Amino acid sequence: MGLTRGVLAPVLFRLVQVVLLPPAVLGYLLWVVRLLHHTRRTGVSATVLASVYTRWMQHRLGTRRDEPCDRLMAVLPNVSPWGLKLATNPTLVAHRLTGYVPRIYRYPYPGVPPIHHQPAARTTFFDQALEPRLGDQVVVLGAGLDTRGYLRPMRCFEIDTPRSQSFKREALRRAGVDTAGVVFVPADFEKDDWLERLVEAGFDPGRPSFFLWESVTMYLDGQAVEKTLRGIAGLGGTVAFDYFSSAALEDGALIMRYARTAVRIVGEPFTFGIDTTPPARTRAAAFLESCGLTLVEHRTFGRESARRAVAAAFVIARSSSGRSR
Repeated sequence: MGLTRGVLAPVLFRLVQVVLLPPAVLGYLLWVVRLLHHTRRTGVSATVLASVYTRWMQHRLGTRRDEPCDRLMAVLPNVSPWGLKLATNPTLVAHRLTGYVPRIYRYPYPGVPPIHHQPAARTTFFDQALEPRLGDQVVVLGAGLDTRGYLRPMRCFEIDTPRSQSFKREALRRAGVDTAGVVFVPADFEKDDWLERLVEAGFDPGRPSFFLWESVTMYLDGQAVEKTLRGIAGLGGTVAFDYFSSAALEDGALIMRYARTAVRIVGEPFTFGIDTTPPARTRAAAFLESCGLTLVEHRTFGRESARRAVAAAFVIARSSSGRSR
Protein backbone atom coordinates (compact mmCIF):
# COMPACT_ATOMS: atom_id res chain seq x y z
CA MET A 1 0.00 0.00 0.00
CA GLY A 2 2.80 2.39 0.94
CA LEU A 3 4.64 1.68 -2.33
CA THR A 4 1.45 2.21 -4.35
CA ARG A 5 0.79 5.48 -2.60
CA GLY A 6 4.38 6.52 -3.15
CA VAL A 7 4.09 5.87 -6.89
CA LEU A 8 0.61 7.29 -7.37
CA ALA A 9 0.94 10.41 -5.20
CA PRO A 10 3.06 12.45 -7.64
CA VAL A 11 0.86 11.42 -10.58
CA LEU A 12 -2.34 12.41 -8.77
CA PHE A 13 -0.65 15.59 -7.59
CA ARG A 14 0.11 16.65 -11.17
CA LEU A 15 -3.40 15.75 -12.35
CA VAL A 16 -4.95 17.99 -9.71
CA GLN A 17 -2.60 20.79 -10.67
CA VAL A 18 -3.59 20.48 -14.34
CA VAL A 19 -7.32 20.56 -13.53
CA LEU A 20 -6.87 23.73 -11.47
CA LEU A 21 -4.48 25.38 -13.94
CA PRO A 22 -6.81 27.93 -15.67
CA PRO A 23 -7.52 30.05 -12.55
CA ALA A 24 -3.83 29.73 -11.61
CA VAL A 25 -2.87 31.44 -14.88
CA LEU A 26 -5.18 34.32 -14.00
CA GLY A 27 -3.64 34.44 -10.52
CA TYR A 28 -0.14 34.59 -11.97
CA LEU A 29 -1.13 37.51 -14.20
CA LEU A 30 -2.64 39.37 -11.24
CA TRP A 31 0.56 38.71 -9.27
CA VAL A 32 2.83 40.04 -12.04
CA VAL A 33 0.72 43.13 -12.77
CA ARG A 34 0.57 44.11 -9.08
CA LEU A 35 4.31 43.49 -8.61
CA LEU A 36 5.37 45.49 -11.68
CA HIS A 37 3.02 48.35 -10.87
CA HIS A 38 4.35 48.60 -7.32
CA THR A 39 7.98 48.40 -8.43
CA ARG A 40 7.58 51.11 -11.06
CA ARG A 41 5.65 53.36 -8.68
CA THR A 42 7.93 53.01 -5.65
CA GLY A 43 11.29 51.73 -6.94
CA VAL A 44 11.21 48.86 -4.42
CA SER A 45 13.01 45.74 -5.72
CA ALA A 46 10.79 43.12 -7.34
CA THR A 47 13.33 40.32 -7.03
CA VAL A 48 13.03 40.22 -3.21
CA LEU A 49 9.89 38.11 -3.59
CA ALA A 50 11.69 35.10 -5.11
CA SER A 51 13.02 33.66 -1.85
CA VAL A 52 10.19 34.79 0.42
CA TYR A 53 7.62 33.21 -1.90
CA THR A 54 9.37 29.83 -1.78
CA ARG A 55 9.67 29.97 2.02
CA TRP A 56 6.01 30.92 2.29
CA MET A 57 5.12 27.87 0.19
CA GLN A 58 7.37 25.65 2.34
CA HIS A 59 5.62 26.98 5.44
CA ARG A 60 2.20 26.30 3.92
CA LEU A 61 3.24 22.81 2.83
CA GLY A 62 4.67 22.09 6.29
CA THR A 63 8.23 21.41 5.19
CA ARG A 64 9.84 24.46 6.86
CA ARG A 65 8.06 26.47 9.53
CA ASP A 66 8.41 30.24 9.12
CA GLU A 67 5.62 32.13 10.87
CA PRO A 68 7.20 35.59 10.32
CA CYS A 69 7.36 34.89 6.59
CA ASP A 70 3.74 33.74 6.55
CA ARG A 71 2.59 36.89 8.32
CA LEU A 72 4.75 39.10 6.12
CA MET A 73 3.29 37.74 2.87
CA ALA A 74 -0.21 38.61 4.08
CA VAL A 75 0.54 42.33 4.26
CA LEU A 76 3.06 43.02 1.48
CA PRO A 77 1.70 45.82 -0.73
CA ASN A 78 3.42 44.40 -3.83
CA VAL A 79 1.62 41.03 -3.51
CA SER A 80 -1.88 40.62 -4.91
CA PRO A 81 -3.87 38.58 -2.33
CA TRP A 82 -6.12 37.11 -5.01
CA GLY A 83 -3.18 36.57 -7.33
CA LEU A 84 -1.31 34.67 -4.61
CA LYS A 85 -4.37 32.60 -3.70
CA LEU A 86 -5.24 31.64 -7.27
CA ALA A 87 -1.63 31.01 -8.40
CA THR A 88 -0.78 28.74 -5.45
CA ASN A 89 -4.14 27.00 -5.08
CA PRO A 90 -3.35 24.09 -7.46
CA THR A 91 -0.21 23.14 -5.51
CA LEU A 92 -1.77 23.57 -2.07
CA VAL A 93 -4.96 21.67 -2.95
CA ALA A 94 -2.99 18.90 -4.68
CA HIS A 95 -0.81 18.57 -1.57
CA ARG A 96 -3.83 18.36 0.75
CA LEU A 97 -5.34 15.60 -1.38
CA THR A 98 -2.20 13.52 -1.93
CA GLY A 99 0.33 14.48 0.77
CA TYR A 100 2.93 14.88 -1.96
CA VAL A 101 5.48 17.74 -1.88
CA PRO A 102 7.24 18.56 -5.16
CA ARG A 103 11.01 18.64 -4.96
CA ILE A 104 11.12 22.38 -5.57
CA TYR A 105 9.54 22.96 -2.12
CA ARG A 106 11.23 20.23 -0.09
CA TYR A 107 13.28 21.01 2.97
CA PRO A 108 16.04 20.14 3.50
CA TYR A 109 16.54 20.23 -0.25
CA PRO A 110 17.56 16.77 -1.52
CA GLY A 111 20.48 16.17 -3.87
CA VAL A 112 22.11 18.44 -6.44
CA PRO A 113 19.70 21.22 -7.50
CA PRO A 114 19.00 22.31 -11.07
CA ILE A 115 19.16 26.06 -11.63
CA HIS A 116 15.36 26.53 -11.47
CA HIS A 117 15.32 25.12 -7.92
CA GLN A 118 17.53 27.97 -6.71
CA PRO A 119 15.31 29.41 -3.93
CA ALA A 120 14.66 26.07 -2.19
CA ALA A 121 18.28 24.94 -2.48
CA ARG A 122 19.52 28.33 -1.25
CA THR A 123 17.23 28.17 1.77
CA THR A 124 18.68 24.83 2.85
CA PHE A 125 22.28 25.83 2.19
CA PHE A 126 22.15 29.12 4.07
CA ASP A 127 20.13 27.70 6.96
CA GLN A 128 22.72 24.95 7.41
CA ALA A 129 25.59 27.43 7.11
CA LEU A 130 24.01 29.68 9.75
CA GLU A 131 23.03 27.07 12.33
CA PRO A 132 26.48 26.44 13.90
CA ARG A 133 27.21 30.19 13.96
CA LEU A 134 24.20 31.48 15.89
CA GLY A 135 26.52 32.53 18.73
CA ASP A 136 28.44 34.86 16.40
CA GLN A 137 27.41 38.31 15.29
CA VAL A 138 25.26 37.54 12.24
CA VAL A 139 25.11 40.08 9.42
CA VAL A 140 22.57 39.59 6.63
CA LEU A 141 23.87 41.52 3.63
CA GLY A 142 21.23 42.73 1.18
CA ALA A 143 18.64 41.27 3.55
CA GLY A 144 15.58 41.89 1.41
CA LEU A 145 12.63 40.08 3.02
CA ASP A 146 14.77 37.51 4.82
CA THR A 147 13.15 36.42 8.11
CA ARG A 148 15.91 34.33 9.71
CA GLY A 149 16.61 37.05 12.26
CA TYR A 150 13.06 36.64 13.62
CA LEU A 151 13.16 32.84 13.81
CA ARG A 152 16.22 32.25 15.98
CA PRO A 153 17.72 33.84 19.09
CA MET A 154 20.82 35.62 17.78
CA ARG A 155 22.56 38.98 17.52
CA CYS A 156 21.59 39.98 13.98
CA PHE A 157 22.29 42.99 11.78
CA GLU A 158 20.44 43.49 8.49
CA ILE A 159 22.01 45.66 5.80
CA ASP A 160 20.01 46.85 2.80
CA THR A 161 19.33 49.98 0.78
CA PRO A 162 17.33 52.62 2.67
CA ARG A 163 14.34 52.24 0.34
CA SER A 164 14.19 48.44 0.59
CA GLN A 165 14.73 48.49 4.33
CA SER A 166 12.03 51.08 4.92
CA PHE A 167 9.61 48.98 2.86
CA LYS A 168 10.42 45.87 4.87
CA ARG A 169 10.23 47.54 8.28
CA GLU A 170 6.79 48.95 7.52
CA ALA A 171 5.60 45.50 6.37
CA LEU A 172 7.02 43.88 9.53
CA ARG A 173 5.22 46.47 11.65
CA ARG A 174 1.92 45.80 9.90
CA ALA A 175 2.44 42.04 10.24
CA GLY A 176 3.11 42.36 13.97
CA VAL A 177 6.49 40.62 13.74
CA ASP A 178 8.81 41.14 16.73
CA THR A 179 12.03 42.74 15.45
CA ALA A 180 13.66 43.38 18.84
CA GLY A 181 16.62 41.07 18.09
CA VAL A 182 17.54 42.72 14.78
CA VAL A 183 19.52 45.91 14.15
CA PHE A 184 18.66 47.55 10.82
CA VAL A 185 21.56 49.22 8.99
CA PRO A 186 20.68 51.23 5.84
CA ALA A 187 23.49 51.13 3.27
CA ASP A 188 24.04 50.70 -0.47
CA PHE A 189 26.95 48.37 -1.33
CA GLU A 190 27.77 50.31 -4.48
CA LYS A 191 27.67 53.79 -2.91
CA ASP A 192 28.17 53.65 0.86
CA ASP A 193 30.78 52.47 3.34
CA TRP A 194 28.55 49.69 4.68
CA LEU A 195 31.21 48.51 7.13
CA GLU A 196 31.49 51.93 8.76
CA ARG A 197 27.72 52.08 9.14
CA LEU A 198 27.68 48.56 10.56
CA VAL A 199 30.18 49.49 13.28
CA GLU A 200 28.24 52.66 14.04
CA ALA A 201 25.15 50.48 14.57
CA GLY A 202 26.87 48.43 17.28
CA PHE A 203 28.78 45.73 15.41
CA ASP A 204 31.96 44.73 17.29
CA PRO A 205 34.89 44.14 14.87
CA GLY A 206 36.71 42.24 17.61
CA ARG A 207 34.06 39.54 18.00
CA PRO A 208 33.41 36.51 15.73
CA SER A 209 31.16 37.35 12.81
CA PHE A 210 29.21 35.47 10.16
CA PHE A 211 27.97 37.19 6.98
CA LEU A 212 25.03 35.75 5.05
CA TRP A 213 24.85 37.15 1.52
CA GLU A 214 22.01 35.44 -0.33
CA SER A 215 21.01 36.15 -3.94
CA VAL A 216 22.77 39.53 -4.10
CA THR A 217 26.15 39.26 -5.87
CA MET A 218 24.63 38.74 -9.33
CA TYR A 219 22.99 42.19 -9.16
CA LEU A 220 26.14 44.12 -8.19
CA ASP A 221 29.16 45.23 -10.18
CA GLY A 222 32.40 43.30 -9.74
CA GLN A 223 34.11 46.10 -7.84
CA ALA A 224 31.34 46.17 -5.21
CA VAL A 225 31.47 42.39 -4.78
CA GLU A 226 35.25 42.35 -4.33
CA LYS A 227 35.23 45.34 -1.98
CA THR A 228 32.57 43.69 0.19
CA LEU A 229 34.47 40.40 0.37
CA ARG A 230 37.70 42.20 1.25
CA GLY A 231 35.88 44.04 4.00
CA ILE A 232 34.68 40.74 5.48
CA ALA A 233 38.18 39.28 5.20
CA GLY A 234 39.62 42.29 7.02
CA LEU A 235 37.25 41.65 9.91
CA GLY A 236 38.36 38.04 10.17
CA GLY A 237 34.81 37.00 9.33
CA THR A 238 33.18 34.03 7.62
CA VAL A 239 30.83 34.54 4.67
CA ALA A 240 28.28 32.37 2.86
CA PHE A 241 27.08 33.55 -0.54
CA ASP A 242 25.84 32.32 -3.90
CA TYR A 243 26.92 33.38 -7.36
CA PHE A 244 26.20 32.92 -11.05
CA SER A 245 28.84 31.87 -13.52
CA SER A 246 30.09 34.66 -15.77
CA ALA A 247 29.00 32.52 -18.75
CA ALA A 248 25.44 32.29 -17.37
CA LEU A 249 25.07 36.03 -17.89
CA GLU A 250 24.94 35.22 -21.62
CA ASP A 251 23.84 31.56 -21.49
CA GLY A 252 21.45 30.55 -24.29
CA ALA A 253 19.59 27.99 -22.15
CA LEU A 254 15.84 28.69 -21.95
CA ILE A 255 15.75 29.01 -18.15
CA MET A 256 18.58 31.55 -18.11
CA ARG A 257 17.12 33.55 -21.02
CA TYR A 258 13.82 33.72 -19.13
CA ALA A 259 15.56 34.76 -15.89
CA ARG A 260 17.61 37.49 -17.61
CA THR A 261 14.53 38.85 -19.37
CA ALA A 262 12.50 38.90 -16.15
CA VAL A 263 15.09 40.82 -14.15
CA ARG A 264 15.70 43.26 -17.00
CA ILE A 265 11.97 44.05 -17.13
CA VAL A 266 12.00 45.06 -13.46
CA GLY A 267 15.20 47.05 -13.92
CA GLU A 268 17.53 44.72 -12.00
CA PRO A 269 19.74 42.98 -14.59
CA PHE A 270 22.36 40.37 -13.77
CA THR A 271 25.76 42.06 -13.84
CA PHE A 272 28.26 39.85 -11.99
CA GLY A 273 29.49 36.29 -12.28
CA ILE A 274 32.55 34.16 -11.52
CA ASP A 275 34.27 31.96 -14.09
CA THR A 276 33.09 28.36 -13.60
CA THR A 277 35.16 26.72 -16.32
CA PRO A 278 35.76 23.24 -14.81
CA PRO A 279 36.82 22.79 -12.11
CA ALA A 280 34.58 25.54 -10.72
CA ARG A 281 35.80 25.00 -7.17
CA THR A 282 39.39 25.87 -8.18
CA ARG A 283 38.22 29.03 -9.98
CA ALA A 284 36.14 30.11 -6.99
CA ALA A 285 39.03 29.45 -4.60
CA ALA A 286 41.35 31.63 -6.70
CA PHE A 287 38.82 34.45 -6.83
CA LEU A 288 38.28 34.30 -3.06
CA GLU A 289 42.02 34.20 -2.41
CA SER A 290 42.38 37.46 -4.35
CA CYS A 291 39.89 38.95 -1.88
CA GLY A 292 41.70 37.66 1.21
CA LEU A 293 39.42 34.66 1.82
CA THR A 294 39.93 30.90 1.97
CA LEU A 295 37.32 28.59 0.44
CA VAL A 296 35.71 26.27 3.01
CA GLU A 297 32.78 24.79 1.09
CA HIS A 298 31.62 24.88 -2.53
CA ARG A 299 28.42 23.36 -3.93
CA THR A 300 27.10 23.68 -7.46
CA PHE A 301 23.75 23.94 -9.21
CA GLY A 302 23.75 20.93 -11.51
CA ARG A 303 26.53 18.41 -11.94
CA GLU A 304 29.86 19.54 -13.32
CA SER A 305 31.75 17.56 -15.94
CA ALA A 306 34.93 18.11 -17.93
CA ARG A 307 32.85 19.55 -20.78
CA ARG A 308 29.99 21.09 -18.85
CA ALA A 309 30.39 24.14 -16.65
CA VAL A 310 27.84 24.85 -13.93
CA ALA A 311 25.59 27.91 -14.08
CA ALA A 312 25.79 28.83 -10.39
CA ALA A 313 27.15 27.76 -7.02
CA PHE A 314 27.16 28.30 -3.25
CA VAL A 315 30.23 29.21 -1.24
CA ILE A 316 31.35 29.39 2.38
CA ALA A 317 34.67 31.15 2.91
CA ARG A 318 36.65 32.46 5.88
CA SER A 319 39.27 35.14 6.29
CA SER A 320 42.80 34.16 5.32
CA SER A 321 44.26 36.77 7.65
CA GLY A 322 44.56 34.52 10.67
CA ARG A 323 41.93 36.59 12.51
CA SER A 324 39.13 34.24 11.43
CA ARG A 325 37.30 32.57 14.30
